[in-house]
Amino acid sequence: MSGRALVVGVTGISGGNVAARLLAEGWDVLGLCRRPVELDPRITALTADLEDADAVAAVVRGTAPTHVFFTTWSRRETEAENCDANGRMLQNLLDAVSDERSVRHVALTTGLKHYLGPFEAYARAQPDTPFSEDQARLPYENFYYVQEDVLFAAVERDGFTWSVHRPHTLIGWALGNAMNMGVTLAVYGAICRETGRAFHFPGSSEQWEAVTDVTDAGLLAEHLVWASTTPAAANHALNIVNGDVFRWRRMWPRLAEALGVESAPFDGEPAPLQVQMADAGEIWPEVVRRHGLRDTNVETLASWWHTDADLGRTIETFTDMGRSRRLGFLGVRDTESSFTGLFARLRKERIVP
Repeated sequence: MSGRALVVGVTGISGGNVAARLLAEGWDVLGLCRRPVELDPRITALTADLEDADAVAAVVRGTAPTHVFFTTWSRRETEAENCDANGRMLQNLLDAVSDERSVRHVALTTGLKHYLGPFEAYARAQPDTPFSEDQARLPYENFYYVQEDVLFAAVERDGFTWSVHRPHTLIGWALGNAMNMGVTLAVYGAICRETGRAFHFPGSSEQWEAVTDVTDAGLLAEHLVWASTTPAAANHALNIVNGDVFRWRRMWPRLAEALGVESAPFDGEPAPLQVQMADAGEIWPEVVRRHGLRDTNVETLASWWHTDADLGRTIETFTDMGRSRRLGFLGVRDTESSFTGLFARLRKERIVP
């Protein structure tokens, strides 16, 4: 099954990968973003600020999408502001496509902060693991909850089917994305190698020891398309992770080897990347010059704060994939290969040495 897809946030890690998947399967793809940089020429670019309802309505008018993939978000100073901004962004988009009367399915990508809480209350509670879609919402403001409620209200109004997708940490190709641990670690490893620094695990002892998982961005794309075209998967919230689990104490030295850098012994104390990489802005231009890399700002590539948040958790975090499996989704990825495959592409594209 194929159709006319509107991918909202098409330049991000989720949107870019789902757009590539849709194109490979023969879909007609519209891509909405604020800055259509390096888009596949087969994508029809739509440019608008999602917080501007009139601008969104103007670019969507007449496009008649059959499927919507909402894969973007905007970070604000407080969760109350996150709720307001991200709720309005989704509301504006759903109001715009409502006028088209063509949409059959809307897929919303959120994440595991549904279970862990927003940044302001991050990991204050310890929900039972593995995280299951039927767990109750936490008693904190959370823009994921606001977006779900906006989606459900639009479903009542317009009658399309829906799916909500909850990935863990995303690993995959995207540049300038706020949540891309894979690119962040590749840049960190490159700087360590160039400066002779050891590759220190930046997070907590709990994360070093605990079982965890991640999500390959290509697998998320597969999951999004599957849920949007499989009747049995309609109208469900769905976790999506690779399907394997690991411990950082075993994965970290393997990633160090893949990056050609020495892994430092973990002493039990966090070593945040925001501190370790405080001078990255001074070092990176010389790395770029020395190796003839693409001239990319290090702060565009690496998201130190987000990787620190992921690896600094003091609670166990892994996810139940049972619901998707029972509904027929059998996709899996090998997590070490998710990382090493990304590292190889970053080298090929001259992003890291």
